[in-house]
Amino acid sequence: MTDTIEFWFDPSCPWCWMTSRWIADEIVPNRDVAVTWHVLSLTKLNEGRELDERYAQMMEDARLGAQVAVGVGEVYGQEALGNFYTEVGTRFHPGGRVNDRDAVIEALEALDLDTALVERAESGEFDEALNAQLKGATDLVGTDVGVPTISINGNAFFGPVITPTPRGDDALRLWDGAVLVAGVPGFYEIKRSREKGPSFE
Repeated sequence: MTDTIEFWFDPSCPWCWMTSRWIADEIVPNRDVAVTWHVLSLTKLNEGRELDERYAQMMEDARLGAQVAVGVGEVYGQEALGNFYTEVGTRFHPGGRVNDRDAVIEALEALDLDTALVERAESGEFDEALNAQLKGATDLVGTDVGVPTISINGNAFFGPVITPTPRGDDALRLWDGAVLVAGVPGFYEIKRSREKGPSFE
């Protein structure tokens, strides 16, 4: 039986990036899964909240990547959205250019997508769709979460948060465990303090 995955991401988040590579690079080739990509804008999620100045600026800087990602999905569809996330995330995270406007443009160019999506996004054209995708996630998991948010076979949760991206047998064991816990209706959270920063090994 094919497992269904819905994966909500914000291109700016390094933790989400590592989890997405676990799904895209390790699980898709090795398990019977179908992935649907969505955008969960951290900027939109945090609107109206009191944030310290540094984090507020990070949220503002993250706006464009999420807006363009939604635009790619709206104009070109699911496959293009997943490919765009790979291209822009590679530039943002291993490439060290998080939220760089030129990196967004380069990612579009690498996929032969219209770079005018940047200006369209900056004009607010895709904000309604961005809000709808955010609502799709928060309706499932609430607002006290972030990215990655994942639904497995209709059961959604925040996480897993991992560093570095697990590979090989470790990746598959983590997936099998995630499927098991997602299948328990009352499952909400497993958590411990993070002692390491993001690692893009």
